[in-house]
Amino acid sequence: MSRTTDTLRRFDASQGPRKVGPADGLYAELGGCGARFMIWGEESGGGFSLVEHPIPPRSLCAPLHRHDGVDEWSYVLEGRMGSLLGDDVIYADAGELAFKPRDQWHTFWNAGDTPCRILEIISPAGFEHFFRELSERLERGETDMSDLSPKYGIEFDMDSVQRICEQHGLTHPLLRQDD
Repeated sequence: MSRTTDTLRRFDASQGPRKVGPADGLYAELGGCGARFMIWGEESGGGFSLVEHPIPPRSLCAPLHRHDGVDEWSYVLEGRMGSLLGDDVIYADAGELAFKPRDQWHTFWNAGDTPCRILEIISPAGFEHFFRELSERLERGETDMSDLSPKYGIEFDMDSVQRICEQHGLTHPLLRQDD
């Protein structure tokens, strides 16, 4: 994973046009999926961030979780995304958008046998730094992530991983640790 520079700032007309290519942006491996940072909150003035999540076939991205004050929209670029939103399971195919509102328990996964890619719009911005920090800690081999939850306003149900994987025929790195 490359490092973020300390010079993140709002993009405006004085900087000229900006284009983010398919290989541009910081990439992080998060376990169940990856994250490619395309627009940081600092660059949008705090209104939103944009992260691409490539998701391997039949892979759960995260345990069931909820965000305090952060909405997420997932636009499917390719493949099929499954998502548990509260008590409902929905599927979104390429060209469709799924909304994951703040304070609602949710998770998402690749519901197909081919790669899935989604653009995640996070609003307001700031939560994208959770992905960055999580990836950096995983790279260092750290296992205690308990301080990240209060810092980023996220709550996890770690016991949900096995149940969701069994119900939907998925895999997740946390399951492989029990082998």
